[in-house]
Amino acid sequence: MEVTVRAIGYVEGIRPHAEDDFWGGEEAVISLTEDYSAEALQGLDSFSHVEVLFLFHEVDPAKIVHGARHPRNNPEWPAVGIFAQRGKNRPNRIGSTICRVIRVEGKRLVVAELDAINGTPVLDLKPVMQEFLPRQAVQQPAWSHELMREYWLTRER
Repeated sequence: MEVTVRAIGYVEGIRPHAEDDFWGGEEAVISLTEDYSAEALQGLDSFSHVEVLFLFHEVDPAKIVHGARHPRNNPEWPAVGIFAQRGKNRPNRIGSTICRVIRVEGKRLVVAELDAINGTPVLDLKPVMQEFLPRQAVQQPAWSHELMREYWLTRER
């Protein structure tokens, strides 16, 4: 089945290209398209966090992964299926990040720690509600902790 999705906005960020680590502390702006008014963001500033769904728009379709691979091409980590990792070369190129809401300025949402680059199409925004977070302890393999060790650290400039 073919599904068509339209961007609701675009990221204005400081990174022009994807990088693996040091996304901590960075702020970005999500500007809504002309299809939406400021009312679409009304009340979002009452939430501490927002889930941002976006498109990895710079991924070359020829590099999409349908099977297993070593995360970050690191042979020390096990080859796992694309759906067992959060890599950008996924079949539908959809990314998801929970960000801290900084403020709403009309049709602009300012967030912290959105790991999307400048110009990224935003597909949807959802307020984070505690009731939708995991209700049990989160389990994950050791390699994933290693992979994420520096992901949310602040870049030394």
